[in-house]
Amino acid sequence: MLYRTSHGRAATVLAAALVLAGAGAAQAQSKPDIPRTPDGRPDLSGTYDLATLTPLVRPAQYGDKQFLTEREANEIAEAERARLALGAAHSDPNRDAPPEGGAPPVGLDESFLESSGAGSVGGYNNFWIDRGSGAFEIDGKFRTSIVFDPPNGQLPTMTPEGQKRMAQLFGEFRRANDGTAWWLDQEGPGPYDNPEQRPHAERCLLGFGSVSGPPMLPVLYNNMKKIVQTPDHVTILVEMNHDARVVRMNAEHLPPTVRKWMGDSVGRWEGDTLVVDTTNFTSNPGLFMASEDLHVVEKFTRLDGDTLLYEFTVEDPKTWSKPWRGQYPWPASDDRVFEYACHEGNYALGNIMRGARALEKEAIAAKGAPKKDAGE
Repeated sequence: MLYRTSHGRAATVLAAALVLAGAGAAQAQSKPDIPRTPDGRPDLSGTYDLATLTPLVRPAQYGDKQFLTEREANEIAEAERARLALGAAHSDPNRDAPPEGGAPPVGLDESFLESSGAGSVGGYNNFWIDRGSGAFEIDGKFRTSIVFDPPNGQLPTMTPEGQKRMAQLFGEFRRANDGTAWWLDQEGPGPYDNPEQRPHAERCLLGFGSVSGPPMLPVLYNNMKKIVQTPDHVTILVEMNHDARVVRMNAEHLPPTVRKWMGDSVGRWEGDTLVVDTTNFTSNPGLFMASEDLHVVEKFTRLDGDTLLYEFTVEDPKTWSKPWRGQYPWPASDDRVFEYACHEGNYALGNIMRGARALEKEAIAAKGAPKKDAGE
């Protein structure tokens, strides 16, 4: 590397001095506006709002397009503003219940209703939904998806084992709610036999949509994160479900017999980038369809005093045919991370179990009742 002086001479001596001083010093000179800790590391501490309208995978209408035009990005932002305004206009406390069968009331988020399962009626209005005001941009370009590898913006094909788990999940948890105990007619346990069978988010144990991660993904609401950094640990407080990830710096992973919902995260510095390696997941991690073999490598790089670049690589040979990667910015925020009380005692989970028992009693009673004569 050659550095030119004002006299046009190749300052090879200066270049050698910079190399000897280390990459950290060179990067510190190239990015003087980046806040640093007393030990010279980039200071990642702060509060960040991850909400973005850019989806994880690329919508079909964009095909192989990796970037949006400025006009397309503006149209996405305007459509979101209009949707929120429509929902607010129809937020009538005296209105009737949603139609039978789960048709969404005017102004509600239909994509959320679809992701919630067949027959869902969704929320009462959009008040709590905060999924961002626009698509994110990196280097002045608007992305069509968070996933950039594979280049098509889609997740890799699933392995046969992953496909089997997917079929089982959709068979049990995305079946239409027809008001009957349909699971009594199938082999094996039903989806409501035990509260521990229910998803972590439904049990108020872990946020949905891999919001806690890793990888840490944006969701419909409560996208705030707070980073507290010390030389030995980096803690990431996740607003949804008040989950806290503790990254142990320059440590060894725990024994493979120790398993955690958010895995075991170990960090190290590579120049000015914090690299976090996470393994030791349970059989049901926060990332949709992932297995206990999930391995995630995250990179946190401070772009300037107000923005982090978050990049991640996902590898799970039991679920996907090859690794996949994504990235998006974490903008700093002056807002606070508030307590997330979930269900305030989670009465809903108890009622889910009680409702299932009531349907089972009805089904058993109906099967045991004597058949009526044709003339009755």
